[in-house]
Amino acid sequence: MGKVKIGVIGCGNIANNAHIPSYLNNSEAEIRYFCDCVPERAQNAVKKYQCGTAVSDYKEVLCDPEIDAVSVCTPNNMHSIITIDALMAGKHVLCEKPAARTYAEAVKMQKAQQESGKILNIGVVNRFNDAVNKIRQMIEDGELGEIYHVYVSFRSHRSIPGLGGAFTTNAISGGGVLIDWGVHFLDIVMYCTGDPSVKTVSSEAFCRLGKKIEEYTYVDMWAGPPQMDGTYDVDDSITGIIRTDGPVISFNGAWAQNIGENEMFIDFMGDKAGIRLQYGGGFVKYGVHNKMLSKTEYQFRSSDMFQNEIDGFVRCVQSGEKLPSNIDITIKTAEVMEGIYQSARLHKEVEF
Repeated sequence: MGKVKIGVIGCGNIANNAHIPSYLNNSEAEIRYFCDCVPERAQNAVKKYQCGTAVSDYKEVLCDPEIDAVSVCTPNNMHSIITIDALMAGKHVLCEKPAARTYAEAVKMQKAQQESGKILNIGVVNRFNDAVNKIRQMIEDGELGEIYHVYVSFRSHRSIPGLGGAFTTNAISGGGVLIDWGVHFLDIVMYCTGDPSVKTVSSEAFCRLGKKIEEYTYVDMWAGPPQMDGTYDVDDSITGIIRTDGPVISFNGAWAQNIGENEMFIDFMGDKAGIRLQYGGGFVKYGVHNKMLSKTEYQFRSSDMFQNEIDGFVRCVQSGEKLPSNIDITIKTAEVMEGIYQSARLHKEVEF
């Protein structure tokens, strides 16, 4: 079919830091459009990357019969709208995480994939991370025995992104630290443990530290600066427990906590051995060898997970291959997050 012709919709951080460079590094891909509702962003992308056409209306991209696929890199409230329009226009789609603001929106996206016969992958990029895939293989090979409990920590010290903007406005984002950071951590757990079925969820969410925007003292705000007249109605911390037909999953997450530590890790606890994965880094295995406690550290070369994700997307557009990031598989993560938020709203356990 020749080169896969791409339209990039949304020219913000994730597009410039991940999608665009990865497409440019792929000899089988060709970016034809940069689209952003802020025209200057699209125009700047054309100048910076010396390719493509700048447009401000994504429907211009979808109307071009030569476009094979699009990356949707917009705020969460536009994910389902643009993705469904693109699929029904006959384009394959890679949509950034989370799939959508709600599970109901994600289900509509999945249905559009089925009706269109096109591919819809979600940007749960850790499914293309080398360390994550090595852990998954070790679990499958039985090295850890039965995984009975997974503990997840995604906690940081006063690091709410873009306070008062899209990240902290529920109508746009669909949530806070869970839907922004937690989606990656929970998706790693689901992926490594075989995407188990969820039975019950019990959780509590808190919207505390950023409520008075003008008084919020912070360490980092990469999507800032704060918008003093903006909105803050999302979770800045969250905790809970998930029971599945596999392991029990417990979690603590916080964009902002009054503890000066960044604790970004996942503990996979099996009856033979356990593994602690540092998010974005390596891992250590703890176990017993010849009746002696053991600690094993691994060294290996890691490839770029975003490049792996984009390469996989381009390849499956050409071949029809179904990747682990396909909506049919990753929609379970959206369902889990929906259950967590529902439990927090109701202040009681939710059954699936």
